[in-house]
Amino acid sequence: MDRYFFVLTTIDLFVLGFMCLLTRLSEALNKKQKRGFFLAFALIACISVLEVITIVVDGAPQGYRWLNILSNYLGFGLTPAVALCLVYVLDKKNIIRRGFKAAVCCEGGYLLFLAATLPYGPVFSVSAENLYARGGYFFIYVIMYYASMLYLMVATVRTAAAFQNRSRTLIYPLILFLGAETVIQIALPELHVTWLCVTLLSVLYYIYCSEMWNQLDALTGLLDQNSYLNRTAEMRRSGGVLVVFDVDSFKQINDRYGHLQGDVCLAEIADCIKKAYARCGYCYRIGGDEFCVLLRDEADEARCAAALQSLLAERRKEITLLPTLSLGSAVFSGEDVVTVKDRADRALYCAKNELKARAAAAMPAGGSGEKD
Repeated sequence: MDRYFFVLTTIDLFVLGFMCLLTRLSEALNKKQKRGFFLAFALIACISVLEVITIVVDGAPQGYRWLNILSNYLGFGLTPAVALCLVYVLDKKNIIRRGFKAAVCCEGGYLLFLAATLPYGPVFSVSAENLYARGGYFFIYVIMYYASMLYLMVATVRTAAAFQNRSRTLIYPLILFLGAETVIQIALPELHVTWLCVTLLSVLYYIYCSEMWNQLDALTGLLDQNSYLNRTAEMRRSGGVLVVFDVDSFKQINDRYGHLQGDVCLAEIADCIKKAYARCGYCYRIGGDEFCVLLRDEADEARCAAALQSLLAERRKEITLLPTLSLGSAVFSGEDVVTVKDRADRALYCAKNELKARAAAAMPAGGSGEKD
């Protein structure tokens, strides 16, 4: 075996070890995400070592035949699990979704299939002389490999879309790069660069996910204030609508029910805003109980506002303390962001005053209203 392969594998293992340490020390990842990335990096390192073992023992004395079979079995069998680990980190919530459970079951079935068919060698075989050869059904491994990559790509794009991440299409060239490299590896089996490329992909994926999560507000999952400031500079040139929201009487919610229930209300309101507006623009949390949306087209404003009120009314059936929401808007027409925001805020406070006036008119004589 060429020396360069040992050198590349050593570099590969060093990078993976560094990424495991970085994952362990990260303050930005939760326990679930740390577990997923750590497992992915550890699996890649394990399979890289197994590949070295298969090359070293292939053609060695027959006493090493069992090691050749075991290393190839684990290498072929665990490959799709790398993509599953990376999918696992996408959702910050400590839940396992149905689609992911199905994918894990497929991986388990694939491992059982490989184990049950080892004597027949449909995917690979190791002869009595301890020589490895691809089986007649080697394409089963290729299908599982590409299916896992496709699953990772679809899951990432869907998650990035839910997070309103504009760079979600960057996952396509990453997967295409790995797919092209795999074709080359299949055509030239003596090349042995697959796992170095997988390591590169996993590191880039770590960076990609970190960038995606760093744009989000931790409580609500909406885009944060830094993202808002960056986007408004573009809206000034391209045009659009700024819609600002403020939670009515939110201080009373915190005082009466506590900050934990207040956070629940903010998260629920944010979810309604995202569902109503995300297809037409970008949703942000820019302050404690302040939200805003940057709409691309003014024509969508009324429809989205109606959808938001409908969603809030539906959600209020389950969470009775969910407060109302006032909004105001302003169109970008070449002014700076501060001017547009000021106009939207004035419209917001006009809406609030109208709400208070209606509430006061509806109260019995001698009643007193709540303050914001």
